[in-house]
Amino acid sequence: MINSLRNFAKTKFAGLLVFIMIIPFVFWGMGGMFSSGNTNNVAKINNKNISAQDFINHINQSNIPEQTIRENLDKNIIEELLSTLVSTTLLDLEVKDFNILISENTLFQMIKSNQNFHDDNGNFERIKYEKFLLENNQSAPGFEARLRNRELQKNLFDFVGAGTVTPNFLVKKLYNDENRNLEIEFIDLSTFYKKKSAIKDQELEKFIRENKDNLKVEYLDFDYLIINPSNLIGSEEFDQAFFDKIDQIEIDISNDVSFNNIVSNLDIKPTKIKNFKFSSEKSDIEKKIFDLRTNEYDIFENDNNFILYKIRKIEERGPDLNDTQTRNEVIELVSQKNKFDYNRNLLEKVTQKNFNDDDFKKLGQNNIQTLKLNSIKDNKKFDINSVEVLYSLQENSYTLINDEQNNVYLAKIKKFNNKIINENDDKFNEYANKLNSNTKNSILKSYDLFLNNKYDVTLNKKTLERVKNYFK
Repeated sequence: MINSLRNFAKTKFAGLLVFIMIIPFVFWGMGGMFSSGNTNNVAKINNKNISAQDFINHINQSNIPEQTIRENLDKNIIEELLSTLVSTTLLDLEVKDFNILISENTLFQMIKSNQNFHDDNGNFERIKYEKFLLENNQSAPGFEARLRNRELQKNLFDFVGAGTVTPNFLVKKLYNDENRNLEIEFIDLSTFYKKKSAIKDQELEKFIRENKDNLKVEYLDFDYLIINPSNLIGSEEFDQAFFDKIDQIEIDISNDVSFNNIVSNLDIKPTKIKNFKFSSEKSDIEKKIFDLRTNEYDIFENDNNFILYKIRKIEERGPDLNDTQTRNEVIELVSQKNKFDYNRNLLEKVTQKNFNDDDFKKLGQNNIQTLKLNSIKDNKKFDINSVEVLYSLQENSYTLINDEQNNVYLAKIKKFNNKIINENDDKFNEYANKLNSNTKNSILKSYDLFLNNKYDVTLNKKTLERVKNYFK
């Protein structure tokens, strides 16, 4: 489904080709349009009203269980269902406006050509068609109406995108752009970054001062105990007696019975944690308590245990460089910043044309590597996005690229080797269809803009709320 109505004020259309999704609602300007005689209309497209009954029928035809709708009211499911109805209605208006028709004979031939309704010899079997309708709880008129509408919409888009025949020279250009070889030279920049071992305490302390608000660490003091049938009722079974005691603990928590009182009644020794700082090496239980720290006192389930916990103190502190883990984390941050600054300064030189071949050779010295890329999809060495950037540049230009491990390189476009395709080549039609599809997409995007101005869609919020209240 399409985005919820909260995005409708931004654009009217999203998605093309097989189906245009209309997003045209405006949450203002209802005025007196629905003030009399139209209180049962949930939306209006120009002079076309969509009644609440139309909307209810659409919801019923969606086959979404009522319970599912009720559970997702806060996630804008009603608004999304309405948006699809408006989309369909608007497309119906366009089909009517262009006088696009499908005859009964054409519709019948479409059904007969559906292989789901064929026997082993490829012949249409009426009984298979009727069985399909029964299994999917559909009537023949309903199924055929939906089939007709889908085909009408397809014909609409074919009509709008008609005439997108691309000249052969553009097909050859697209083939060459995507398949030509590219020779590059590149330098691994990792050798130019400052080593972590060379980062001094003064640099760490300066970094902490400059980023003190972002580097504060939360330390927790808390107690918790692990509860299971064995230590609670002396049994290995999760029986009713066990869950009755768990229920009583939850009741005690809600009634503000203290953690210590509950623990004393359970005769289970709690684990006491002081100055807890989150890290991946900590136990899953303690990390979970840290995640739940906004609720200082509670019980939760963890695998085959229940965990009762009480947070005694939460304190924010600046990084302590005497703590080995913290020190290593700050060193890593400083190292990453140094890499970023180096890459940024180098990229600025390249972008501002202050970097030439002499600079490249001087920087690379004996560390310049060469590579041939076979096509724009050749990502054996570099990230695919980086490859596409390389193919977009001119010969003798420079850029920064990265691989899948985010290692950064300075690359020089050395030479393109063109690829020529013959019109009799098997791939020629493939690229012709691809280019036609791209052209058709551009036309349909322009069609979006046209529809955006052609139709004024407004929403009756009060009627929509009444529909939503029905499911509450």
